[in-house]
Amino acid sequence: MTDARPALASPDAQAWTTRRLLAWTGQALAAKGVQEARLASEILLTHVIGGKRLDLFTDPDRPASASELATLRGLMARALKHEPVQYLTAQAFFFGLTLRCDKRALIPRPCTELIVERVLQHARARRRALAEAGPTQQAGAVVVDLCTGSGCVALALAKHLPGAAVHATDISRDALALAGENALALGLADRVSLHAGDLLSALPEGLRGGVDYLVANPPYIPDHEWEAVPTNVREHEPSLALRGGVDGLALVGPIVREAPHYLGPGGLLLVEIAACTSAAVLKLARSTQGLAEAAVVKDLDGLDRVLVAHRA
Repeated sequence: MTDARPALASPDAQAWTTRRLLAWTGQALAAKGVQEARLASEILLTHVIGGKRLDLFTDPDRPASASELATLRGLMARALKHEPVQYLTAQAFFFGLTLRCDKRALIPRPCTELIVERVLQHARARRRALAEAGPTQQAGAVVVDLCTGSGCVALALAKHLPGAAVHATDISRDALALAGENALALGLADRVSLHAGDLLSALPEGLRGGVDYLVANPPYIPDHEWEAVPTNVREHEPSLALRGGVDGLALVGPIVREAPHYLGPGGLLLVEIAACTSAAVLKLARSTQGLAEAAVVKDLDGLDRVLVAHRA
């Protein structure tokens, strides 16, 4: 079943329950090689019938209406051609946040949540250490998110670090506009400052030497891996946010080399990278004066994913 129109054109609309629709859409998407087909089917169906994803399982025998089937037919026809479901529904989920998502920016991914988790772990440990040292006035953290895209990392950190001042940069003004829309929708616009420009050069000069957390999810796919990138990513997501040059380090390199000039003492650098470049990135970080304790953290799939280093 790869054609969405005839498959859902049953005259008996009552026959198409949520349970049946989940099974059919998941199988159809998987047969076309769509990544995470089951999750994609859940996102599409939730969008069509409304409510929350949990509702798909608490009311599996709910019959779809004729209008819902018509909407689902149209969306499935596009999804089967590898158009990302997050763009079809204009919605993505990241670290508990619901974000507007469209072709102005990269789709937020679960592996990027690793950056947020590491920052929050470090912030909790720092708070405990300061508390144990005795009464002291604790200033809010200063966070910089480079290549912010949809704003997912900056906004997640702003939400979970209430006293932090968050600065987010992107060279794409379209992406920054999307990040601004998400900040407004989440009530975080007064907590996140957006800066248009190239990497660290977009930041106010006053941030030099005072950043507690410098994080980035820059374009990092090397040229030799581009053709192996899944169709839904290569043909639909902005290449500006994906391609990292011949060796994948066109942006990663400058971030690592410039980080010591912006991080304060003990500050933390976290950069998402391509697994195939991890050895080169680690070598660069360890040879960069001002950085210490450089390491690469694996994601849930066991792939080298995030460079972590401290300001010496």
